[in-house]
Amino acid sequence: MRFLTCVFAGLPIVSAAALLVATPALAKKKVAAGPVIAMSDAFRANVAAAQAALQSRDVATASARIMALAPMSDIENYVAAGLRFELAAQRGDVQAQRIALTDLFKTNELPKKDAPRLRYVAGYLSYAVGNYDDAVAQLDYAKTLGYDGIDALLLRADIALRRNKPKEARPFVQQALARQRASGQPVPLAWSDRAISMAYQAGDWTEVGQLYRERLTQAGAREDWRSAITNYLSAAGIDSQLQLDLYRLQAANGAMASERDYQAYAQLAEKAGYFAEAKSIIEAGRKVGKLTATQPATASLLKAVTPKATKEIAALPAQAKKAAAASSGKDAQEVGDSYFSLGQFPQAVEQYRLALAKGGVDAGRVNARLGVALARSGDLPGAQAALSQASGNWASVAGFWSVWVDQQSRKVA
Repeated sequence: MRFLTCVFAGLPIVSAAALLVATPALAKKKVAAGPVIAMSDAFRANVAAAQAALQSRDVATASARIMALAPMSDIENYVAAGLRFELAAQRGDVQAQRIALTDLFKTNELPKKDAPRLRYVAGYLSYAVGNYDDAVAQLDYAKTLGYDGIDALLLRADIALRRNKPKEARPFVQQALARQRASGQPVPLAWSDRAISMAYQAGDWTEVGQLYRERLTQAGAREDWRSAITNYLSAAGIDSQLQLDLYRLQAANGAMASERDYQAYAQLAEKAGYFAEAKSIIEAGRKVGKLTATQPATASLLKAVTPKATKEIAALPAQAKKAAAASSGKDAQEVGDSYFSLGQFPQAVEQYRLALAKGGVDAGRVNARLGVALARSGDLPGAQAALSQASGNWASVAGFWSVWVDQQSRKVA
């Protein structure tokens, strides 16, 4: 129920009762071709005393005064029910609130404009006491009367979850988020977290990524980045090159937080043939105390990649020359990837542009890495333009980097 905390705050249930007390003229009015509607003097006096006690939060006095009410007309029943509701609200007695609302609905005095919202409130109260069948019935009734707010959608989602029906809950949450976005208001983080959990359980990795990126635009602290990337990395079907770029993004955010982070990143870099990058990340992990020199896996890995890193760097000039003369852009893409792994981003930009010009490459992948290389080189507008051209499986990873570029742009501004 955490993402429904704002649903039931400040509900104006008893405004009619307060109005009747404050405006004696309403206690007696003539209706054309009908009887006089009146409240007795004794009833009106008890109402005024009860209302005063409620306003001062004197629950004992309010309870006594309300118990003394003896409603004889429809309008008196309406006012008494409103007072009982307010008393129950001050006591925190949800069951009594729900009963008072039922009594309110039995009268003919409830203003039509208030009925849709109050039917929703009735649904919420039934939900709160565990009567989910009545909660749904009240929400359906509220909808027929014209009330179908975002809070009602979220309440329906929570009811479905309480009934262990996540597949039924998810569309309601999706609709609520869509309406919130359409209103121009940010999506509350609690809603995002619920939607992410549902998408994760459903194996909808596209939506998981989209929701995490949206969330990071609001909450982009290191911990938020690590949580988003770590969870997204567990998505099925993400190949090693995509994983590698997500670890690079995690590192760029200073969000490497554990031995596992550094070890997994280094192993991915080594398997991809980026030996100098693997060496660099192991050394970085040791520097901040997340890896130790005696840690077996990374100690063995460091020993293996150190001589290879030297050869990798030495071979780059010849590879760049070969790429320039090649008929396709595949060699330039590989050289660009090598420069990228070394953190030599201007050189990587040059090679990626050459690869795109020559063709014969995965343009989605090249544009994604070109965008990152441009960003790390300081060209943030150019970076966004390139990232927007990423396609296929690379579009999602590029989207994460795009959020990061937006954050850097705000820092510069």
